Amino acid sequence: MAGSAHRGGAAAGHVAEHGAGGAATRPSDYIWALARISIGWVFLWAFLDKTFGWGFGTPADRAWVGGASPTTGYLKGTARKPLGAVFSPLAGHAWADWLFMLGLLGIGVALILGVGLRLAAVLGGLLLLLMWAAELPPEHNPFMDYRLVYALVIVGLALVNAGDTLGFGRWWGNTALVRRYPFLR
Repeated sequence: MAGSAHRGGAAAGHVAEHGAGGAATRPSDYIWALARISIGWVFLWAFLDKTFGWGFGTPADRAWVGGASPTTGYLKGTARKPLGAVFSPLAGHAWADWLFMLGLLGIGVALILGVGLRLAAVLGGLLLLLMWAAELPPEHNPFMDYRLVYALVIVGLALVNAGDTLGFGRWWGNTALVRRYPFLR
């Protein structure tokens, strides 16, 4: 009897605190949301800087809008790495530039808005894994670097539905498109 009264009290408290249809938002949900937005900004900033050459990572004379290739510097720099024979020849091809830049933009926007996190986790994880492989071995560690850490965090963000807090994830998940194709969640 006491157990059922306790469960009823807890449920009533939950409804009073979060509303009849709402899910609880814990402090950790905000941390995950801030991590999502932060990593999204890393991707979006890379896109913007490479596109416009704002001088942080890309000088103005190497901007994509000025005709420079956003993949050339990085991929040509992998020529002496163990997998350089795989990655270096891809440098400067228009299709590689477009895939890379659309990936940065799409992953960044998805993470910042909190929509399409499953797809962003797969594509972002793949992009980061390829960039990690191109740099093998990493400069400061035998195998681990920030790209692998970001990939793991992005997957975690998708698994905990981090787009629902400070994002449009809950709304996105209830759209007809996402209900029909849940991998877009």
